[in-house]
Parts: sequence; structure tokens; C-alpha cells
Amino acid sequence: MSARVPTAHGGVGRRDAALDSAIQTFVRFGYRKTSMDDIARAAGVSRPGLYFLFDSKPVLFREAIERALDRDLSVIAELLDDGRPLRVRLLAAFDRWVGSYIGPLTEQTAGVHDFDPAMLGSVRDTAPRRFQELVTKAIAEEYPTDAADRARTLVSASIGIKQQVASRELCAEPLGIAIDLILGPSANPQSR
Repeated sequence: MSARVPTAHGGVGRRDAALDSAIQTFVRFGYRKTSMDDIARAAGVSRPGLYFLFDSKPVLFREAIERALDRDLSVIAELLDDGRPLRVRLLAAFDRWVGSYIGPLTEQTAGVHDFDPAMLGSVRDTAPRRFQELVTKAIAEEYPTDAADRARTLVSASIGIKQQVASRELCAEPLGIAIDLILGPSANPQSR
């Protein structure tokens, strides 16, 4: 990963803006069709300025994906720790993790799959593992003995559900059913 290089013009802010612009540009054009010029233009920096912040397009891409996943995982951690009933928290967390990539957004982001997944490095494994750890921790509050097994099963179910539904809205009902089946009816506050 490139080091954060502060500049006289607020390099960390410029770097963050470049990462935000990069992810949007990659989503719009796909990895292969996106040039560093496209990203520089979207970020409002010069091409040499962009190369000052990031060594290459693959480095920029990896860091943009890492940043997006880190943001999602931070929000998910908050959702899973907000005091609502477990089922509600799990539905919100899975909606953020899985739901955002169903339906229209999937069509928009399809072009981002035109890259070698090895470019992502360790984030390819660490982000899903971190998500599962967050889910396990939340489940362990009520099911301490087998929380990891329940979390792993829920994550697997969510992957299957994601492949079978056409919209984010259609994902919630089968996810709720999976949660009820895996955690039991006591997890659903409406069944009490």
C-alpha cells in the first residue's frame, strides 16, 4: 500500500478525494477502461499529482476498494452494536454487506469485475473474514457456545440468497427467514 503523503495543499484530503473519485470512476467505466487521466479529472487533480499520491493504477484500485470495504465494515460494526434486537441488527448488517450488491447496483458495478482479483491482495480474504467476525461477535451475545458456526452458516446463506434475488428489497425476506432458522424463533422479536 502507498504511504499517505501529506502535502502543502492537504494531501491526505486530496488522497481521500482521489480514492472516492477512483471508486466512482471504476464503477462507471470498469477497471480496464478507466485511465489515470479519468480519475485525475474526476478528482480535480493533475495526472502527475495523482501519480504523486499513488504509484500506479493497480495500487490506486486496491486502496480504493480497501477504503470502501473499511467504510462498510465500520458501519456494520456500528449496526451490530446499536442495542436493537439481534435479528434487526443482523438484517441491517447483511443489507449493508450483501444488499448493496444486488439488483441495479450490481449492473452498475459489473464492470468493476474486469480485473484480476489477485490485485486486491489480502483484502480479498480479510474483509469477508472481518465481516464474519463481527457477525459472530453479535451472535455470541445470545448464543455463546456455537456463535461461529451460526455466523458461518448465515454468511453462506446470504451468499446463496444474493445469487437468487433480483433486488435489494427482495433480499430482506429470505435473509430474515435464514436468521430465524439459524438462530431460532427467539431471535425474532415479532414471534415473542
